[in-house]
Amino acid sequence: MQFLRTLFWALLVGILVAFAFNNWTSVDVRLWGGMVAQTNLPLLLGIVFLLGFLPMFLAHQAMKWRLKSKLASTERALNELRNAQTPIVQQPVPPAPSATAPIASGELPLEPAPGQRL
Repeated sequence: MQFLRTLFWALLVGILVAFAFNNWTSVDVRLWGGMVAQTNLPLLLGIVFLLGFLPMFLAHQAMKWRLKSKLASTERALNELRNAQTPIVQQPVPPAPSATAPIASGELPLEPAPGQRL
């Protein structure tokens, strides 16, 4: 795959060099105030391409940066929620002695529990 990518870029550069070589002519560019600038056609086309490409490239980079930061903040929030939902392991609490259970010392309770007969 790397070979195909290299071949594509080599062909593109070759086509651009051939275009620039065959169209190397001076072009008059009329500026403000009656000024005229003479420049070569390939240079003019490169400048015009960059004037159109750079704003969109910068907008794309800004959107990519914004989306990456939003994704990072969302992942941080998700990790915080996962950590908050992790169950905390507690020691088991022994059951309280019930009124119907026999007392270990062998003594009887002084008063019966509600609903219990002696």
